[in-house]
Amino acid sequence: MARWLPRSADLTRFCQKLNRVKTLEDDMMETSFNRCLSTIDLTLLGIGGMVGSGLYVLTGTVAKEIAGPAVIVSFIIAGFASLLAALCYAEFGARVPKTGSAYMFTYVSVGEIWAFLIGWNVLLEYMIGGAAVARAWSGYLDSIFNHKIKNFTETHVGAWQVPFLAHYPDFLAAAILLVATAFISFGAKVSSWLNHVFSAISMGVILFILVMGFILAQPKNWSAQVGGFAPYGLSGIMAGTATCFYAFVGFDVIAASSEEARNPQRAVPRAIAFSLGLATGAYILVSMVLTLMVPWHTLDPDSALADAFYRRGYAWAGFLVAAGSICAMNTVLLSNLFSLPRIVYAMAEDGLFFQVFSRVHPRTQVPVVGIVVFGLLMALLALVFDLEALVQFLSIGTLLAYTFVAASIIVLRFQQQKVDVPAPAVGSQPTPEPHEGPSASELKEYESFSDKLQLVDRDKSKEHREPGQLKAAFEPYLEFLSDFYPGEVVTVAVVTLMVSAICLCSILVFGNTHLHLPTWSYSLLLVLFSLGFLLSLLLIWAHEQQHGTQTFQIPLVPLSPALSIVLNIYLMLKLSYMTWLRFAVWLLLGLLVYFGYGIWHSKENLREPRPQRVSARYVVFPSGSLEERVQAVQPSSQPAAGLPDTDTDDCKR
Repeated sequence: MARWLPRSADLTRFCQKLNRVKTLEDDMMETSFNRCLSTIDLTLLGIGGMVGSGLYVLTGTVAKEIAGPAVIVSFIIAGFASLLAALCYAEFGARVPKTGSAYMFTYVSVGEIWAFLIGWNVLLEYMIGGAAVARAWSGYLDSIFNHKIKNFTETHVGAWQVPFLAHYPDFLAAAILLVATAFISFGAKVSSWLNHVFSAISMGVILFILVMGFILAQPKNWSAQVGGFAPYGLSGIMAGTATCFYAFVGFDVIAASSEEARNPQRAVPRAIAFSLGLATGAYILVSMVLTLMVPWHTLDPDSALADAFYRRGYAWAGFLVAAGSICAMNTVLLSNLFSLPRIVYAMAEDGLFFQVFSRVHPRTQVPVVGIVVFGLLMALLALVFDLEALVQFLSIGTLLAYTFVAASIIVLRFQQQKVDVPAPAVGSQPTPEPHEGPSASELKEYESFSDKLQLVDRDKSKEHREPGQLKAAFEPYLEFLSDFYPGEVVTVAVVTLMVSAICLCSILVFGNTHLHLPTWSYSLLLVLFSLGFLLSLLLIWAHEQQHGTQTFQIPLVPLSPALSIVLNIYLMLKLSYMTWLRFAVWLLLGLLVYFGYGIWHSKENLREPRPQRVSARYVVFPSGSLEERVQAVQPSSQPAAGLPDTDTDDCKR
């Protein structure tokens, strides 16, 4: 039986394949896309992705059922929490101006299989999100005409009573998705222009709502006679924060569009900051106006703004609100259809997904195959499926992507800069030129030699320390960590930090409800996991990180990404078990695709050097100098081609 078991070397190589990272090109501005988007274009794309139907529906729902007028505080906290994730996206979008968003960011820093799973989840997230918004758009327009479209369809087509299927086929939702798909396929500039039109109308309606709302505001609606400002207390505010957090999930469209930005190093961080600030301000001010116009407990959760104007005697304003809502939903549709094909393109371009989706139209310079195929799939979902049970699935995919991007920021910040060394052609022999120094293959071969040299020459390493190395101030106390390669300790600490965060949030969410822990064990576990989290954070902070880069960097690393990780994990654990079950099934399908196709067609396979059996021994002399003794190991039946007759070659450095 033992001969059938895999060898440890095979398992090591297999794990290395799963965790290999993407090698970036020297010129990251080179692309097959059209770099035509400005900062304003990206900002409006981000606003369109965030300020959708939630502004017209979510504000009233949270105000009436969860937080009361304190929904304003909920949006402030949710906006700050979203800012932590948005800053991580901003740094990556500026440093890696390539399409793919969270998938690409995870691939260049964490590993291949994790990047694929993130991209796989984001794919379904955009598909369900776009189809759900299309059905909401159809239902909102149908309600304006007293549900005549629904009644006509049920009468002439029929109604269904099948699980997971809608009660009737929604042809209007499918039609709007097909029309949006056609516009998106015309190119980034056409998509941006269409988004400008709808965003301008939506922002004009929001401005009208704010002006009229403050004119009609009545401060008594926040008084104690109607329940006060925070009728549900702190728990209601925090519950409202968890719901309001999902109103800001559209900013990642900016990172997905970075490969089509003219100057992504400046445009991406600015667009994310501007769009998130404007969206947060819009949600806060509209919530303030809404709860001041009418008492919060009388709001209509389905159409709070239109109903508030109607009850104050301005029924005509309801038509403007309806127009603004439809335009806002159009921008969300465009955002989903714009981002999804580009993420699929990035996965296909790297060889992890089917190659047909990496084709770019030569004239429009967009991934037209992905746009058409996934536009049709979205239309099919909106036509026949009941999406209400799947909408919560959007949350777990988004939060998982946020978590991995935050962890990737920490890992990348404490890594040394990687150099893209082209792989040698198959069958070719390295031929170093005399007097020109070692070749690229020799640099790769002797990489560990330079690392050992840094460990011996301590005085020089104290003067200039590379990212990932222990800071000089902590070396007397943590000297045993100096023997590790730069970045190794940080990577282990990040894993420990995430495990501690999962355990800590699990105790907070399930400790008193599902686990029924006694008070002493509940407190003890909280203290232990909190200490593990803080110690991991301090261990990361004790190492040098990259400084002096020309692009945007998130402040307070590793604290800011660590807080984002904790928040995202906490919100994920608050989701229902059915959401986790569907998530697990979708992950299994993704693993089948990866191990059946992606791992074999990954372009990183071509970059992996051929195994060269080289042994190296290092001898440290009392004087502090270092001598490397290298011996090439060849099969006994074959002579060592290109090597001198002697067995060893001494190199003195």
